[in-house]
Amino acid sequence: MKRLSALLLTTLAACRPPASDGYVQRIDLAAGDRGPTVEAVSPQVEGAIWASSGGPERIVFGKPGQPPFLALACIGAGGIRAVEVTRFAETDPKAKGMMALVGNGHVERLKIDAEYNGRGWLWRGRYRPHDTRLDALTGVRKLELTIPGAGTLVLQGSNEPGQLIELCRRLAAPEASAQPSAILPPA
Repeated sequence: MKRLSALLLTTLAACRPPASDGYVQRIDLAAGDRGPTVEAVSPQVEGAIWASSGGPERIVFGKPGQPPFLALACIGAGGIRAVEVTRFAETDPKAKGMMALVGNGHVERLKIDAEYNGRGWLWRGRYRPHDTRLDALTGVRKLELTIPGAGTLVLQGSNEPGQLIELCRRLAAPEASAQPSAILPPA
């Protein structure tokens, strides 16, 4: 029995790969570089509401009289549309991440990138209106939107995001053909 245990232990030890310098990236801790920006706490959203902003194709979520936390917009023209999500949380230049949407019966992840808006780097993503992952925003129950480094934003249930996304989907739908349809004889 002891020989079997020793043989088994030797076999398992042989399965481990050898150590390599490639496992750890060496960095100079004394260098003046700083790591990525991280917002330690999620924003307090008590009293925040959805409101129209800049026209019928854009809404913002925030506290009245204060900068918004989030904006949803239907951008583009004609049948070429996108739903644009902007999270007003400063981030690192050219950062890339994933935005998690949890709620309304959905758990979704969407790519989101840092974009310069003329004053700073904010999280912004553009998605096809018919992307079913956006359905997480269309429900009327609470939704948690999380971007690493930007905290979790708890969105109170509202039908306004769903209405905006449905409007964008209708605007992006292919237009009816301009050709006359066949006339069917009366039945």
